[in-house]
Amino acid sequence: MAIGGLASEYPRIPGHEVIGIVEELGAGATKWKIGERVGIGWHGGHSHVTGLTIDGGYAEYMVAYQDSLSSIPHEISVLEAAPLMCAGETTFSAIRNSKARPGDLVAIQGIGGLGHLAVQYANKAGYRTVAISRGSDKENLVRQLGAHHYIDSEKEDPAKALQALGGAKVILATAPNAKAISSLINGLGQDSELIIVAGSGEQLELSAMDFLKGPNTVKGSFTGGAKEIQATINFSVLTDIRPMIETFPLDRASEAYDKMMSASTRFRAVLNISE
Repeated sequence: MAIGGLASEYPRIPGHEVIGIVEELGAGATKWKIGERVGIGWHGGHSHVTGLTIDGGYAEYMVAYQDSLSSIPHEISVLEAAPLMCAGETTFSAIRNSKARPGDLVAIQGIGGLGHLAVQYANKAGYRTVAISRGSDKENLVRQLGAHHYIDSEKEDPAKALQALGGAKVILATAPNAKAISSLINGLGQDSELIIVAGSGEQLELSAMDFLKGPNTVKGSFTGGAKEIQATINFSVLTDIRPMIETFPLDRASEAYDKMMSASTRFRAVLNISE
């Protein structure tokens, strides 16, 4: 977003999924010790957005508010922890705060940077997990990640396929395709919800009748504070959930950004500042 011109002012260093080592403490800072591993996500603290209103992580050093940081245990590498600061927390919190209870049917639409983590979280949290994507090339992967069912949207209507499985208690939409998201509401069961965690800005195509069939809910999920990130990290370490990443040195940041924007990374591009 900073690269796209949305920062509060320029110059601005982008990057909002950041892991680092505490090198120095500011005046009055007591929460952390020098040498501790910490991470920060979208919310930079004190109404700031990391990489937009304050400088972010495309750098060797950055400054952060002490109450905006989360502890990163040594059971997980810094490279694997970084995508959990936003992509991981976004999907974990959405599922965690949803209506779904262990054993319920939870569907993940889109198998990308967010979706491949959401499948793992849904499986490890005890849900009957369905992955929805285009084509058959991702089926083996999502089953390895924990999906119990796979729906190829090129071969069948995802909503009808979900109804054949009993109707989803929760559908998590991680791919920003308004038309595809709108059609999923018909795959919900009774008193269920469609949760949107990625959008393109396009208008959804929903009618009043879509909500009267349930009753059902369509909502967004946007969290990302230090408390939620810490819960995500703790659960990921406990259940051995890890993102699939492609790493780049800092001097190849532009290449990493271009690959991310063209969706050609599987599945998260991570800058390794120490390379």
